[in-house]
Amino acid sequence: MPAAQQPARRPRRETVTGVPRSARRPPGHAPARSEISEQTTLGHTYVRSLMRSQLRAALYALGTLALLVGSLPLLFTLPAALGPGTAQPFVWAVLGVGTYPVVWLIARWYVRRAERNERDFTGLVEGR
Repeated sequence: MPAAQQPARRPRRETVTGVPRSARRPPGHAPARSEISEQTTLGHTYVRSLMRSQLRAALYALGTLALLVGSLPLLFTLPAALGPGTAQPFVWAVLGVGTYPVVWLIARWYVRRAERNERDFTGLVEGR
C-alpha cells in the first residue's frame, strides 16, 4: 500500500500505575490543620482539647500553690508553741529558703507540662 492510503495509527496507550493524585497530600499538609483553619466542628474540638489540657495543668499548679501559701499561717504558729525568740528566724527561713524553691518547682512543672501539651497538639495537627 502506498503511504497515502495507510490508515492513521493511533498512539499506543500505556497504563500508569501509582498513587492517584487525589490520594497524595502536599508535604506539610495534614487534615487536622485544615480542619482548624477552616473552623469546622472537628477543628473546634481539637482546639478545645488543647485548651482543656492547658487549663487542667494551670489549675493543678494554682491549687498546689494555693495549698502551699494557704498552709503558711499554720506553719507560722508552730514556733510560738516552741518558745519566744524562735519565731522571727523561723519565719524568715521558711519564707526565704523553703517557699521559693517550691514555687520555682511548681512553675517549672507547669511550663514543662504546657510545652508538652503544645508539642502533642502540634504533632496531632501535623500528622507526626
